[in-house]
Amino acid sequence: MTGTPKAKPRAFEEICERIRNQLAAGKLKPGDKLPPERELSEQLGVSRAALREALRTLEIAGVIMLKKGVKGGAFVQSGDPANMTRVIQDLVHLGAISLGDLTEARLLIQSGVVRLACERATDADIEAIGRNIERTAVTSRLGHGEERRAAIADFYRLLALATHNEILKILVDSLTDILVRFLRGVSEDTELPGLIAHRRRFLKQLHARDAAAATREMETHLNKLHKVLAGSRQVKV
Repeated sequence: MTGTPKAKPRAFEEICERIRNQLAAGKLKPGDKLPPERELSEQLGVSRAALREALRTLEIAGVIMLKKGVKGGAFVQSGDPANMTRVIQDLVHLGAISLGDLTEARLLIQSGVVRLACERATDADIEAIGRNIERTAVTSRLGHGEERRAAIADFYRLLALATHNEILKILVDSLTDILVRFLRGVSEDTELPGLIAHRRRFLKQLHARDAAAATREMETHLNKLHKVLAGSRQVKV
């Protein structure tokens, strides 16, 4: 029994793939300007209509920027991590990503982040995390919900920065933005279980470079947080 034939890519999809291949091969770099539309369509052997559709698709994806005017044209963009965040957020809105998916991914990624941060964090990194914890304590005590959410998000971002790994920073930023959306659905009066005590214990373990203890601390907290979010009837994104 033969499988279903794979649909043939449409013309603009093939053009997008060819331009992406040029980026991957280093033939195009951020800031480069693509040839004029007429010249590019001749180089690729495609219609100008198909090329325009491909360029619009690449613009939406954040790969290129289309500028109008005498000095306009299609320019290759620098990578923007926010694009990945938007894709993940769209999947959440469409119901393709659940709170369980988010927690599972965060457990796996944050455990690696913690271990790497214990190895690489500088004194300045640790001091920044310490200041964030005290800021979180103050905003929690005063009941400043939006500021508390921002401080919670910043904690994870500062921890990712302490790994000095660009990919992990992008991943953590994306997952943290999704977490904040879930947190917005929780009542302002909801107490996140032992948040400040957890943060302070974690800071001591990070300062001591105790990766095993710091990882256990993080995993315990993330599991408790999942239960709070899952149990809140107001949770929405």
